[in-house]
Amino acid sequence: MTATATSIPDQKKVGMVSLGCPKALVDSERILTRLRADGYAMSPDYAGADVVLVNTCGFLDSAKEESLQAIGEAIAENGRVIVTGCMGEEADAIRAAHPSVLAVTGAHQYEAVVEAVHTHAPPTQGPFIDLIPQPDVKLTPRHYSYLKISEGCNHSCAFCIIPQLRGKLASRRIDAVLREAEKLVAAGTRELLVISQDTSAYGVDTRHEAREWKGEQVRAHMTDLARELGGLRTADGTPPWVRLHYVYPYPHVDQVMPLMAEGLLTPYLDIPFQHASRAVLKAMKRPANEAKVLERLKGWRDICPDIAVRSSFVVGFPGETEEDFRYLLDWLEEAQLDRVGGFRFEQVEGAAANALPDPVPEEVKEERYARLMEVTERISAAKLAAKVGRTLPVIVDEVGEPDEDGDIGATARSQADAPEIDGQVFLRNVARDCAPGDIIDAVIEDADAHDLFGVPTRP
Repeated sequence: MTATATSIPDQKKVGMVSLGCPKALVDSERILTRLRADGYAMSPDYAGADVVLVNTCGFLDSAKEESLQAIGEAIAENGRVIVTGCMGEEADAIRAAHPSVLAVTGAHQYEAVVEAVHTHAPPTQGPFIDLIPQPDVKLTPRHYSYLKISEGCNHSCAFCIIPQLRGKLASRRIDAVLREAEKLVAAGTRELLVISQDTSAYGVDTRHEAREWKGEQVRAHMTDLARELGGLRTADGTPPWVRLHYVYPYPHVDQVMPLMAEGLLTPYLDIPFQHASRAVLKAMKRPANEAKVLERLKGWRDICPDIAVRSSFVVGFPGETEEDFRYLLDWLEEAQLDRVGGFRFEQVEGAAANALPDPVPEEVKEERYARLMEVTERISAAKLAAKVGRTLPVIVDEVGEPDEDGDIGATARSQADAPEIDGQVFLRNVARDCAPGDIIDAVIEDADAHDLFGVPTRP
């Protein structure tokens, strides 16, 4: 009897549209990693996908509108759409706008998303067709990776609905986080970006439970995590850049300054101050210790002079007076933060701030926003101008093609610049073998309000 050959059917393909913050991007990576393990392939466009996942953002009304537009585009281009992410908590609103969506799940509901894909685009290949283990899916360039250490948040800020969307703080096991970080660095990551809703609170929910790592007990605590991450080494024996995001200025943050001064952590802190006026901070239900923060900023700079501090501020919060706003501007002049993002207050459905009295008129918000940007841009320009003439380490993100004179340019970032949100360093005359992920020294030749311009010390 002659055996009948059975052909392997084509893989089902999944497309992904990922919106919102880096934490949502990590969710997208985890979902796609699970689906690829189940035998799915990834589609780079709508046309080639058997189903499209839209990972939504639901933090602000403007973000919800963007999410609904993305869902509509995916439906128009493909027709078979599954919605997940923060706006997934508002399934009725999504279905009202787009009745044809196949399924809606909430934030970080990985099992539900995978089950929906299995239902509406059943896999044609099992996970054992390819016997070679596949690496995790990354949606960022190979040389930098987001490392999410927890979900949710225990704060009850008046303008925020994150606890309703993502729940209370749920920290990952310290050994699991370190194992992931080690794996990422071994795979080529040169920069780890630590993210969560509140990095400083890591492990509070587990009472800083200790786990064994490399023969020692390590606590689920920001300082222990920072120390262990600082001990990682890339294939060439150098420490990767480790950048801390979403750090609330709790007292123990002081303990990571020596690690930055020693070069074990990137001298960079992303701290969501939001405002400086005591009255506004109280209305926001946030700690009001702005004077002590100024003292601590000075102390941090004494220990690590090159530390870069970035933050974001909300203007036009209900009840914000001109006096409150001028206090914020004066505080910024004294704080001299390196990077600042500004936001006009926007109501979020379900947020306590919506019920506060004395809303700020839209034209006043716009005027205050413009003044905030003027002050912070001036501070940024002065701080960047002070770097002209210095030699700084930079990480290369993109390398261009040679111009008519054979000169090759590259786009890089200094240690003061996180990807996507901060400035860049534009390089001229880079070496022909320069590649994304390379960390090189560059002499800074010029600066503007946001970016630096330079040349490698060794072309």
